[in-house]
Amino acid sequence: MKTFPLQSLTLAEAQQKQFALVDTVCRYFPGADFLKGGDLGLSPGLNQPGTTRQVEKVLAEAFHAEDAVLVQGAGTGAIRAGLAALLKPGQRLLVHDAPVYPTTQGIVEQMGIALVRADFNDLATITQVIAEHRPHAALVQHTRQQPQDCYSLAGVLVELARCGVPTLTDDNYAVMKVARIGCECGATLSTFSCFKLFGPEGTGAVVGEAEAIARIRATMYSGGSQIQGAQALAVLRGLVFAPVMHAVQAGGDGTFTRLVKQWSCAGSEAGGDCECAIESVNCGVPPARCRKGAGGGAKARGVALPGGRGVQV
Repeated sequence: MKTFPLQSLTLAEAQQKQFALVDTVCRYFPGADFLKGGDLGLSPGLNQPGTTRQVEKVLAEAFHAEDAVLVQGAGTGAIRAGLAALLKPGQRLLVHDAPVYPTTQGIVEQMGIALVRADFNDLATITQVIAEHRPHAALVQHTRQQPQDCYSLAGVLVELARCGVPTLTDDNYAVMKVARIGCECGATLSTFSCFKLFGPEGTGAVVGEAEAIARIRATMYSGGSQIQGAQALAVLRGLVFAPVMHAVQAGGDGTFTRLVKQWSCAGSEAGGDCECAIESVNCGVPPARCRKGAGGGAKARGVALPGGRGVQV
């Protein structure tokens, strides 16, 4: 099966993204401000911790958006808040014709949302489905929902905007790994978990258009619903590490993939029975003998790497 993985940042690109973020942080937290613990409760005039508001401004600028808000509930909480800002209970939501992420499905059921499905790999189909069903908003998952998905996030968002449909992107597992997230490609709102970016547990972010963000912030009147200053600072401290760390991981993944493709699998005996761990590897062993070395066609337990090294898979 041909797959279409997202394009990861190179290490050099990740460093530039990191440097830009640090520059933004230093402008909103001059001197030793960033080394403080952050405030608690509700600051007069803000109705939230002042430190948290400053962190939200950093996030908005870092992702080239009008505004941002930190929310409880990590990525799921961010999606819930974003959908509630774009939809009323019972309205129609356009989604990709693929399995909906389980926690998102829970939100759909809680809000009584009616799902409308379209194949996002085909822009013409999106246009047709919108004309027929008139969805009130669309949810686009940035990462692949199915191995065969090939749609361009930016292309889908442009088409949805052309049709006048507000959009929310689930950017979990993509933030700081790729060049742009949903709000940077035209989405009304981007949502993601800060915990997945080395931040504190249970903290999520919604970034995007100011009007929609204001609707989310209006629901967070009580002090108990706020992300406190110390949590907000932890979001930034983790986020600074994220782009380079993810780029290093992506580079390692790419190296391993190339090695697997270039080198044959280790045979279980001199006869050369194959123990392929990855089906796409061309090991050069006749199909009749392939996988028998692991025991009657069982899955392999390792692959050979240069220098006679073996890796368990």
